[in-house]
Amino acid sequence: MARRVHAEIHLVRVDVKKNIWCRVSEALELSRKFPKPDFVISAGSSTHIVLWWLARKFDARSIVLMKPFLPMALFDWCVAPEHDFKSTPDFENLIISKGALNRVIPVEGDRSEKIFLIGGPSKIHGFDEKKLIEQICEITRDGTWQVADSRRTPGDFLKRLENKIPNLTIFPHQDTKPGWLAGKLSTASEVWVTEDSVSMVYEALTGGAKVGVLDMPRLKPEARVIRGLEKLKEDGYLIGGAEKNMQALAEADRCAGVILGS
Repeated sequence: MARRVHAEIHLVRVDVKKNIWCRVSEALELSRKFPKPDFVISAGSSTHIVLWWLARKFDARSIVLMKPFLPMALFDWCVAPEHDFKSTPDFENLIISKGALNRVIPVEGDRSEKIFLIGGPSKIHGFDEKKLIEQICEITRDGTWQVADSRRTPGDFLKRLENKIPNLTIFPHQDTKPGWLAGKLSTASEVWVTEDSVSMVYEALTGGAKVGVLDMPRLKPEARVIRGLEKLKEDGYLIGGAEKNMQALAEADRCAGVILGS
């Protein structure tokens, strides 16, 4: 929205450890330092009541960036990923996005880099190191590859992977600066992401790369994020799927256009 209309953005943080009335009171106090807003936008379930209160206080339009726990009718706009719904509800103020919105912006120019993004065990996925390395070995038969891990990646995985495939360029997450990944995804030609790292799948698609998913053991096959990945394959956004929509996602821009055009 700011890129489209050169808006000022002011950030109000709420302390989730405090009760709701303290959160509302602190948000009101902080917001008095800023100009009267046209929009109040929030993400996170602990912000929903604060969002509603601030929007009414300043006669601003409210935007919640997820499926809210409060009735959708309380907000001017709800922007929620399609995997949050088993069937699409019919609400005029609901914008369904393909995955969570993100800040990645494709950059024109040389797109020669290929990268693996490795996650780790989660509530929804396990971690099969042997199978994962086999998948990476198969893919790296072609070209030069880079690998980045995450906080959830088992500590010695990168070392064992490097011993198995010595020509990889390794980027431990501890050594990368803020914004490093977004920059990589903006210029990469091909990205493979472990299935547990769902947000990075959507970020890679937004960056404009060809994107594939590395299989991981599914502990909860019916989880909504897995439904979202299966929908991406079905719609042709991923390598190995129908591959009919191999273009960059631009969901943040699309949703901003809907809201600003209303």
